[in-house]
Amino acid sequence: MRVTFLGTGTSQGIPVIGCDCPVCQSPDPHDKRLRTSIMVEYNNRVVVVDTGPDFRQQMLDNDVQQLDAILFTHEHRDHTAGLDDVRAFNFKQRLPADIYATPHVQRELQKQFAYIFANPNYPGVPKVELHDIEDHPFELFDLAITPINVLHYKLPVVGFRFGDFTYITDANYIAPEEKAKVKGTDTLVLNALRKEDHISHFTLEEALALIEELAPRKAYLTHLSHQMGRHTDVEAELPSNVCIAYDGLTIHV
Repeated sequence: MRVTFLGTGTSQGIPVIGCDCPVCQSPDPHDKRLRTSIMVEYNNRVVVVDTGPDFRQQMLDNDVQQLDAILFTHEHRDHTAGLDDVRAFNFKQRLPADIYATPHVQRELQKQFAYIFANPNYPGVPKVELHDIEDHPFELFDLAITPINVLHYKLPVVGFRFGDFTYITDANYIAPEEKAKVKGTDTLVLNALRKEDHISHFTLEEALALIEELAPRKAYLTHLSHQMGRHTDVEAELPSNVCIAYDGLTIHV
């Protein structure tokens, strides 16, 4: 299985318009982050988690020629706003895009993109097919995927475990029974917004404590704000089994 980090930033984006902080002015490409998303490739299939506002650019940057499914973690626009651009894959593959989301997130997508779901709809709009994510593992292209239920302040968000790889973004609380689903994972990706407290995201300290508790062999931090600090500076502070993810990073798990 190959995982590519399509984006590792937030809507407090990097660089922030008009910001003169060291991160936003950094020449290091590791400090230039698009909105958070990953691409998971296995069994000759391509699965993307979330389609933020940068979805089109991420597909172009990574020369993605095939898209077999999209999983949504939650309905915030920094994770959904690029859905319209699946139309390119509709045209290329002559198929609707298979969308996997909880019923709640599906309803929100139907509000955000009413024109996609209208009946009859306008010629040329994106074609999608919705599939339910429920509170139990499901099989996708011969791989069992386990949903991990987390909280983003009070908003339910879904993380995903693909075999021995687990991806969790936009969270600041994980219940004990959900942590049990993550235990034993080899590679964990976890959000860490910044060092200061935040109402709906893990801080760096909180993320590192959770990584120590869950004990993956390797962990990557994502959904990083420019307030976290420069990539090279923060990497120097991390335990040996933890790295900061960056846009375009590809790992084999």
